[in-house]
Amino acid sequence: MDALALGGSWIVFYGIRFELGWVETVRNAAPPDLWFPAMVVAAYWLLVHAFFGLYKQVYLISRFDELIRVAKTTTIGVLVLFFLLFIDNLGWNSENLGSAKYVTFIYWVVVFGMVATGRMVVLTAQIQLVRRGRGIHKALIVGTGAAAAGIHGDLQRHRLSGMNVVGFIAFDPGGPAQVEGVPVLGLVPEIDRFIRENGVNDVIVALDAGQTQRLIEVIDAIETPDVSVKILPDFVHLISGLNRTNQIYGLPLIEVMPDPMPSWERATKRSMDLVFSLIILLVSAPVMAIVALLVKLTSSGPVVFAQERVGLHGRPFTIYKFRTMYEDAEKRTGPVFASKGDPRITPLGSVLRKLRLDELPQLINVLKGEMSLVGPRPERPYFVDQFRKQIPLYSRRLRVKPGITGWAQVKWKYDESFDDVVEKTRYDLFYVENISLRMDLKILLNTIATVVGGKGQ
Repeated sequence: MDALALGGSWIVFYGIRFELGWVETVRNAAPPDLWFPAMVVAAYWLLVHAFFGLYKQVYLISRFDELIRVAKTTTIGVLVLFFLLFIDNLGWNSENLGSAKYVTFIYWVVVFGMVATGRMVVLTAQIQLVRRGRGIHKALIVGTGAAAAGIHGDLQRHRLSGMNVVGFIAFDPGGPAQVEGVPVLGLVPEIDRFIRENGVNDVIVALDAGQTQRLIEVIDAIETPDVSVKILPDFVHLISGLNRTNQIYGLPLIEVMPDPMPSWERATKRSMDLVFSLIILLVSAPVMAIVALLVKLTSSGPVVFAQERVGLHGRPFTIYKFRTMYEDAEKRTGPVFASKGDPRITPLGSVLRKLRLDELPQLINVLKGEMSLVGPRPERPYFVDQFRKQIPLYSRRLRVKPGITGWAQVKWKYDESFDDVVEKTRYDLFYVENISLRMDLKILLNTIATVVGGKGQ
């Protein structure tokens, strides 16, 4: 619908400006071709809408909220076009500038009007389908007491919430087999399996009096990516700093640990990863060649060390590093933490680690989209399986891409014990909850200082 509206808006604007002559054009402006620019402009607008998250899967929102989203995105997109198309050609001629502003405003009105109309049609159709029980999210309710029964009744009354309860999850065994006619599927430790088996989109935690401390237990048990966890607003004070109010038709709920980055920041972060990685690879190519030669000459074994690590949403990938340990260093010991004066590390490897040069091949992982420049360091599956069981909310680290450097790396040391892992997890969780482009820049600057000062381990 957007593609039709955006392509059509160019055609309508073309007719208003060049065919009907209702808009005074910039002096000496010649009418462009019609169809090719229409396709190019439509593609541009689709990218702008995607950049600002207008195609992200969201709940059924009110038509007013949708109009506000379209107005904000259209305004920014038109301003970008204004500067790209007009600003270099206008000079300081006030007559041309005034005419360009007027033309731009008319174009904004046409784009906003057509896109908003198309989205109102789609949204109205969605509302009608939801009222008939189509296109709704599947939900689980955690809890079997009065609060759980109450939220189920609210969802039944508020059909436009777009959620259908497929089952309840109990905290303790020995409870009821059904709540409000809906089956109790099992216990909290098994919730991840029920989410996958039933295709669940939302988990609503309904805590009764005396159960408030069990919220972390629920969150920690959910490892399936892209599942939204919500609680009743009465308990918002329990998770200060980890919540966001979610506007759902007629039903106030609080989203726990929402998507950590808005769409436009995520797109910008990925663009920065690609640009900076390419630049660093090109600039450091001579250094990498020298390092590769030194690794080959000073110890036997491969130059580049490849190892499986756990990435975004628990997906495994192969990480690349310059080898800093002797060949088959863990053959006898198995996976263990590094330590000061670690005998497995070669003399050259110690220098490479201090200068962080061993991490340079990971720029390939960044280009492939498996890693980011900044994020929690990826761990091996062996350690991740242990830490998930022993450290509360450890899996929260997996909601963002792992990074070459991170907040824990600039604020803490290499893991030498389980206590170090716990401490680094606190830093990683702080990063996940406060992730932003500003924080990424701060971490990158700290990393540069670490490399220049040779403070790595």
